[in-house]
Amino acid sequence: MRRVEEVDLAKNALRGRDIVVFSTDWDGDPLSKMHIMRLLARENRILWVNSIGNRAPRANAHDALRLWKKLSRFTQGLQRIEPNFHVLSPLAIPLYGSKLVRATNRTLLSLQVKRAMATLGFQKVISWSYLPASAPVSGTLGEELVVYHCVDEFSAFSDTNGRHIAELEEQLLHKAHLCITSAELLRDSKAKVNPNTVLVPHGVDFEHFVKACDPDTIVPQDIAKLPGPILGFFGLVADWVDLDVFEACARAYPEGSVVIIGKIAPDVDVSRLRAIPNIHFLGRKPYAELPGYCKAFDVALMPFKWNELTLNANPLKVREYLAAGLPCVSTPLPEVEKVGLCKLARETEEYVRQVDACLKEGAGPSRERAQRIFHESWHARVEEIRRHVGETMLRLGQDPH
Repeated sequence: MRRVEEVDLAKNALRGRDIVVFSTDWDGDPLSKMHIMRLLARENRILWVNSIGNRAPRANAHDALRLWKKLSRFTQGLQRIEPNFHVLSPLAIPLYGSKLVRATNRTLLSLQVKRAMATLGFQKVISWSYLPASAPVSGTLGEELVVYHCVDEFSAFSDTNGRHIAELEEQLLHKAHLCITSAELLRDSKAKVNPNTVLVPHGVDFEHFVKACDPDTIVPQDIAKLPGPILGFFGLVADWVDLDVFEACARAYPEGSVVIIGKIAPDVDVSRLRAIPNIHFLGRKPYAELPGYCKAFDVALMPFKWNELTLNANPLKVREYLAAGLPCVSTPLPEVEKVGLCKLARETEEYVRQVDACLKEGAGPSRERAQRIFHESWHARVEEIRRHVGETMLRLGQDPH
């Protein structure tokens, strides 16, 4: 009976709470953290704190625009964007290598977050961090619980100071009452510092992406007229994406099209791909339109490079491709292999062979294929998270209500 009572208490741990979330900027692509917090906002109040950054800006147009956007958001103050959901864009000095500046930013961030919490009347606070950069402030806000939700090996990103990020992450791991990870390798590494580390894999917005299988879903004009087969990718084209795969597929299917949807990172040179006539860059598209683009795909591509960053990743787009009912060819990352529904390839030649196999077996969206990923919804993942948070609070002697 005691165990049943504890389970019931744990299920209620994330209901009626005030949660301060340190994360990436809210107006970015809908990532795992956004899906989770939107569901939690149905029964909790969320203060989403936009990123203060991990590196100093560079002298280029991209970073100049990013700085301007951050300053513009700061001047707008605390924003209510949805029921129970507010966004704060804090001001910080973008010189993260200086100890003095870091100390100043810590004070600035703490003051801004506490003022927003007071404005909203936050009580019974949980701080929930998706970024090591929050380490100096997490645990200093009077919160009852500190959660670190780790979805990447942040020290492995090429555009950050890896050693500094690793130091911040270690601080955060020591402060956190609970560490949630999205990949098994992340769990294994973080558990060495924080024994209360658990694995909760990514979910998927199934009801959204399965619309690709709906006869009434409209295929957007900029892809509808392209010749097939269409081999598609959506997401950020960053330095962890293997551009050679796109080129190899385009040359293997000159009568077809390779379609790349999403933002190109400023440090990624795609000029050689733009010179290939059947590779089409369609730019970033609204989340609401992605099922329509998936409907046009014959095969989805997930060509990540093989390195420390990707080996620790759990690519959300794989589940989204599968929920759209698409055959998918992916690099054999550990978390992709565990899903077990993709064809796997390490080399470009193998990618081409596996794409060919997908086309022969049945290209395009299939509801039967989509149903295989149905059980991995975000709702199910949030219930797992509720249980872990509740069990942690019980272990600490706290009332989860």
